[in-house]
Amino acid sequence: MINLESAPVSRIGIERELDGALSRLQRRATNLGDGARFLASAIRRATEGGKRFRPLIVVSTFEIMRGSTDFSDDPNRIGVYQVAAAFELLHTAFVIHDDVIDNDTERRGLPNVGGEFRARGERKGADAKGSAALGDAAAILAGDLLLHEAGRMISLALLPDDMRRPLLEILDDAVLISAMGELSDVEHAVSAGEIDADAVLRTTRDKTAAYSFSAPLQAGALMAGASTASLYALERFGQRLGLAYQLVDDLIGAFGTAEMSGKEEGCDLREAKKTHLISLARQSPSWPEVSEALAQAHTGPIAVRAAQEALAQSGARADLECLIFDTLEETLDIVDSSTLSGPCKAMLRDLVQAVQERIP
Repeated sequence: MINLESAPVSRIGIERELDGALSRLQRRATNLGDGARFLASAIRRATEGGKRFRPLIVVSTFEIMRGSTDFSDDPNRIGVYQVAAAFELLHTAFVIHDDVIDNDTERRGLPNVGGEFRARGERKGADAKGSAALGDAAAILAGDLLLHEAGRMISLALLPDDMRRPLLEILDDAVLISAMGELSDVEHAVSAGEIDADAVLRTTRDKTAAYSFSAPLQAGALMAGASTASLYALERFGQRLGLAYQLVDDLIGAFGTAEMSGKEEGCDLREAKKTHLISLARQSPSWPEVSEALAQAHTGPIAVRAAQEALAQSGARADLECLIFDTLEETLDIVDSSTLSGPCKAMLRDLVQAVQERIP
């Protein structure tokens, strides 16, 4: 996971705004029934334990481009934390919805929102189908509420009015691009036959790059009064870094430990996901053997290890690692050729290093 150094007051400010948003939801749910109260509590639990790297990107970019890490007297201080917290709520919403799409009921070894409501359905006497329906409905609604709250926080953030519209446009692009990327990912997964490798790569980028990197970087810079050229450089940097980040996630999903992925080891292989790793394997002479091994991966740990070995021997793993390193080099080229300040360039290079260190 990516960690960002930031003044303790920044972390405190982010957590305060997150707590305020979640507490507001819980208060409003109080008189709406036991299910509503349980959902609000489950949403709060879903936000716990994260590294907060997206909101910290917002704050760190703002601080660096503003030229100081001490902005206690800045009238926009609270607004910056509110916008930063909105990106954490956006991330949590996408995670909750992603678990529904992937039919996952746990995250990091604990029941997720859907898992909690499946158990609630069982306690109420529902059969397996009914419990699953309740779990999926609760998770979809939880994600919807968080998406709404993210937009609401930016709309009402304590910032100058002329910042509000461009910030909402950044959020709007992030939501749209990420949603369409996720849709493409599912379409690829259910489609028969080979999927164009470039299409898979675009999907890989769109799923993560906008909301995890480009949008938080641009939001922080915009609030600091950055130039159009700086915003464009940060957008391009975020797109390439987000692609590298998701490609590393593909490696983790195939070869990483359960601790790294938060799911079962080899989860992407078990679920037959058509990632770029698989596209690379299709291009190798070993594809028939790899395909046969992948077809059995869902049966258990031994079959997963066989699929991992087949992918490695085909050269697909090494090819993907090369692509990741090439993409990270491209991000550094964007940094070096930009007119961003020295401290900002240093922060971006740290982000590149952090993504590289995630490679399993």
